[in-house]
Amino acid sequence: MHTILVTLLIIVSIAMIVMVLLQSGKSAGLSGAISGGAEQLFGKQKARGLDLILHRITIVLAVLFFVLTVAIVRI
Repeated sequence: MHTILVTLLIIVSIAMIVMVLLQSGKSAGLSGAISGGAEQLFGKQKARGLDLILHRITIVLAVLFFVLTVAIVRI
């Protein structure tokens, strides 16, 4: 059981890294990094199409990562 969970954790980790790298950057430069968080927080930037799908898949993989990590610790 432990081996299966660790294997799933590795697969989810690699998939999450790939999904994050496939996403496009929201803003460029230092000024964009400072103001980009506020724009995303207040919903001025809406993700559309492929970016939205990649964002949702990343969230699902992150939740799976945390659930698998807690499950491995409990065993």
